[in-house]
Amino acid sequence: MEITPEQYARIATHLPTQRGNVSHENLNVINAILFVAENGCKWRALPKRFGNWHTIYTRMNRWAKAGVLDRLFAELQREQLIRIKIEAVSLDSTIVKVHPDGTGALKKTVHKPSANPVAAGAPKFIWLPRVLDAP
Repeated sequence: MEITPEQYARIATHLPTQRGNVSHENLNVINAILFVAENGCKWRALPKRFGNWHTIYTRMNRWAKAGVLDRLFAELQREQLIRIKIEAVSLDSTIVKVHPDGTGALKKTVHKPSANPVAAGAPKFIWLPRVLDAP
């Protein structure tokens, strides 16, 4: 799903004016955003034809904070150029493991042996000495 230059001309008024030394045209950035939305890939996985992924991500992030993306997607749907609507993003972090030091758990400072060795139970290991043959 990509937008042609003719389609871009119909929605160009809803995008900020490019100023300064710009390496990516707005059309290219929109097509890169649509590529990520369509394929669900990571920004780093953008094909090289779109250019530097970080530059595109930075502009997309700036547009999202300024409300430009909301207006852009609304206009794309109003003009019937695309038929997608991004409403919510959900991230699942149940598989991310945190080191115990990062959870705020109290650190063990001193080993405190049990006052009653019988209550502590059997030792958790057993030494099995072996006699080696003399050389």
